[in-house]
Amino acid sequence: MSFTRSTLSPEHPSLSRSDSPPSPSRRHILQAGSLAGLAVLGVPFLPARAFAAGKTLKILQWSHFVPSYDKWFDTFAKAWGEANGVQITVDHINIGDLVTATTSELSANSGHDIIELGPEAAQFTPNVLDMADVNQQAAKQFGDIFPIIQRVSYNPVVKTWYAFCHGWTIDCGDYRKSLWDKAGMANGPDTWQQLLDVGEKIRKEQGVQVGIGMSQELDSNMVARSVLWSWGASVQDAEDNVILGQGNNRALAIEAVKYMADLYHRTMTPAVFSWNAASNNQDLIAGKASYIVNSISAYRSAQAAKPDIAKDVFFTGPLAGPKGDRWANVHVLYNYIIPKFAKAREDLAKQFILHLAANYDQAMYQSKLYNSPSFFGTPVPGGDRGYAAVQGAKTLKNLNDAWFAHDPFKLDGEADGKLAPLVPAPDWTTNLGHPGYSNPAVGEVFNTFILPNMMAKAARGDLTPEQAVDEAAKQCESIYAQWRGRGLIGGKKA
Repeated sequence: MSFTRSTLSPEHPSLSRSDSPPSPSRRHILQAGSLAGLAVLGVPFLPARAFAAGKTLKILQWSHFVPSYDKWFDTFAKAWGEANGVQITVDHINIGDLVTATTSELSANSGHDIIELGPEAAQFTPNVLDMADVNQQAAKQFGDIFPIIQRVSYNPVVKTWYAFCHGWTIDCGDYRKSLWDKAGMANGPDTWQQLLDVGEKIRKEQGVQVGIGMSQELDSNMVARSVLWSWGASVQDAEDNVILGQGNNRALAIEAVKYMADLYHRTMTPAVFSWNAASNNQDLIAGKASYIVNSISAYRSAQAAKPDIAKDVFFTGPLAGPKGDRWANVHVLYNYIIPKFAKAREDLAKQFILHLAANYDQAMYQSKLYNSPSFFGTPVPGGDRGYAAVQGAKTLKNLNDAWFAHDPFKLDGEADGKLAPLVPAPDWTTNLGHPGYSNPAVGEVFNTFILPNMMAKAARGDLTPEQAVDEAAKQCESIYAQWRGRGLIGGKKA
């Protein structure tokens, strides 16, 4: 047995092949089936059998933002391989390089048998194996499901489950309590207007800026969408039609862009135009940001590097827009695909994926709660799990809520319950394609940073907000037309 790790850093009907769009507000979809109790054993959906010696399985996934997760995962995968006579290879790569690496492997028709992507997985639909069976089995075994899962792993146009989403990460507000307390708002902002007004006050009186990026990186991409949705605007409708530059949606988008330009001028510096994915984390830890939009990884990093700062970091859900709308994007996804060239190892790949899902309490804990489960109803396995037993936690949803209420990783002397505002995250979290599905066109718009560029051009004065929205809309329309021509998205043809 050899094992390697490289540093290449809804309302969905029984998860069947239906193109009925799921309701984004519905959380409890499926009840645990009769097989749910078997999840703790990692019981496979395929006929049980011992794998012959010499079997191999190669996995590629993005380097986790909480390093302890990768160390745990490598050991976890190795143990499964040894138990099943499988030679496991796990490679980790920077999240920003995954699309290029995946494209290269698919072009070469050779490479890893399981690849972990985010929303970009949709664009590879023609080149991957259908994951309907493993999604259906997981629903049967594990029950209650995060409703966004169908929207990020199923293509209703070609009726294909192109991915299996084993988990996701919450996109929340991270704020410095002492700064906001001094400004008269100890619990941090609740609306975008409060972020603007009080954020400006904090910058003027305490010299600390708001940390919202407008550059070509992950967090800027996420927050641009949250702002649009909070103003009631979106790139597409539920049928895959681009509406960014049309009618009332255009007017709302323009108002959202005007807000971001105002936020920049009143609360930030030009540095936000050249930020990378680590910049807002670094500013928060260095004491240079009063508020950022990110996952809890920035806070975890502060716990290790700057404990005093970490103790001052607290959390909010998404901020409310002018009419009370508040949405956050799934910060990152863990979307497994199986390339068609891995057909010979399809059974092995799906067996491992289900084994991971059955033991997702470990993924949650070892990621220091960065990973949230896709299958809320998964039973909590018994025995020594490497963490203190949580009384009454029979499912991952129970466990998740208990850990957010009492963070097992809080520092000595740190306030308890800091993560409690994130408990209702499934209710206010949506996907890139909101109010519809994530799809290949949505993924390309994301990967080409059209929305943060739109915000930045207006903020810098390169374009008026109206011009910035119209330019972005034309770019989106061109991308959508190309994917519609390939028959992979819906909507009306021009």
